Amino acid sequence: MEGEVKERLWNGNFVKVCIGNFMLYFAFYLIMPLLPLYLHDTFNAGEQMIGIVLAGYTVTALIIRPFGGYIVDSFPRKKVLMLCYFAFFIFFAGYFLAWTVLLFAIIRTMHGFAFGSTSVAISTMAIDVLYPSRRAEGIGYYGLSNNLAMAVGPTIAIYMYDIVPDFHYMFAMSLATSGIGLLFLSRIKPRERQVVKEKPPMSLDRFFLLKGWREGVTTACFSFSYGVLSTYLAIYGEKELGITSGTGTFFMLMAIGLIASRLLGGRSLRQGRITHNAGEGMVMSLVGYTLFALVQEPWAYYSAALIIGLGNGHLCPAYQTMFINLAPNSQRGTANSSYLTSWDVGVGLGVLVGGWAAEFLGYRGAFEIAAAVNAVGVIGFFFFVRGNYLANRLR
Repeated sequence: MEGEVKERLWNGNFVKVCIGNFMLYFAFYLIMPLLPLYLHDTFNAGEQMIGIVLAGYTVTALIIRPFGGYIVDSFPRKKVLMLCYFAFFIFFAGYFLAWTVLLFAIIRTMHGFAFGSTSVAISTMAIDVLYPSRRAEGIGYYGLSNNLAMAVGPTIAIYMYDIVPDFHYMFAMSLATSGIGLLFLSRIKPRERQVVKEKPPMSLDRFFLLKGWREGVTTACFSFSYGVLSTYLAIYGEKELGITSGTGTFFMLMAIGLIASRLLGGRSLRQGRITHNAGEGMVMSLVGYTLFALVQEPWAYYSAALIIGLGNGHLCPAYQTMFINLAPNSQRGTANSSYLTSWDVGVGLGVLVGGWAAEFLGYRGAFEIAAAVNAVGVIGFFFFVRGNYLANRLR
């Protein structure tokens, strides 16, 4: 009984990390679906310009994440986390100063550095404060905190914008929310650990987990689809389907799917059925993206949200666990940054290619491309990734 209490999943540190992580992603996703509308209405930007401006954030997050993994493995992790999170928090104030599209693009792009490094630091801290016996299960619940923010943030943003159509109000909410997350994380008391000193500072595997490159490619395929969908959903619903306030409902249904899948999939993760959860989730997600792309009806629009939520809720924690299980303990930060970097590559390409496709092929063409890339990821998992993971996992 004492061992169970000592190694409980929801210890105080883990709860604070999950709250801080939720606030990080909530602040991020609160403004994400409104930024295309903001750029269009405020600066009269077209779809292609919107894609370029918004992709800058993801590109800089992508650039910094491999270095972020090395840094959190080489320096005290809480200090790194607090510094990065503060930078993420303060950049929200910069949006109030962006009176031209160029200035907005610069601030948004710089904000990506802060977000990329913070997401690596906080996910590595989550693994540090989990006991090894509860790690796979804990990663699933930790991932639920940012997946919930991914769904709830846009939902609240859309509904609030319908009530108070002021973009600066949303920027202020993101600033306040990230400030709350910073406060919770300052109360964490992590166990002492030795920083990595035995590896050469410039060795390639300190920046990307080379054993996980197959997992990285397929992760990018899945996040590509989400990048297209989440960025252009609001404009598509308004212009093509006449749904002016349904984007919030879409993300709420996605949240319901995420919650349900995490509750149903937690037992499989505890039993070590990582590849089973991943395969099940990616097939469900593919069904959702295909339905969304091919059927231009409100019922398909909302059904796809629930199905994609169910799929991503299985897929994301399983894939993150795969990266962690391929790495030794001294490379937890690198494993996390590799997973997140791969996700960023896909999202960034999705935003950029989605903007181009919407400009020249229409929104339906953009979503068809998203579904096709998702299918490539599913094929890659079953033919190349699953066997590689089972042969090389360390845990």
